[in-house]
Amino acid sequence: MTFLTAFAQAGGAAPQPSLLESLFPFILLMVIFYFLLIRPNQKRQKEHREMVAAVQRGDTVVTQGGIIGKVTKVSDDAEIDVEIAQGVVVKVLKATLTDVRVKGGKAPKAANDEAAKTPKSKS
Repeated sequence: MTFLTAFAQAGGAAPQPSLLESLFPFILLMVIFYFLLIRPNQKRQKEHREMVAAVQRGDTVVTQGGIIGKVTKVSDDAEIDVEIAQGVVVKVLKATLTDVRVKGGKAPKAANDEAAKTPKSKS
């Protein structure tokens, strides 16, 4: 018997991993995906649905196409009329709104920060 054949015969079969050990990496990967991708996306969708449901006449809105206008009429659950220029009214789907600036609301935070940083003169 040569050295190679004796070495090949001496090895035993490796133990098979249990089902839990083989599925653990996949389960861990799914948990990571849930907390990093799925859950934050669901939260953003919920906030968008609430924002769109709260649109009222007089609000300033921004569409996905970048059009900024004032809501003149909320026709039904899916559409609103938006005035984009004086006398120009277009129908817009509520689902295409990206931002709603409430009538009489505060300016965006960035604009407030800029105003706070500029020194006021004492005249």
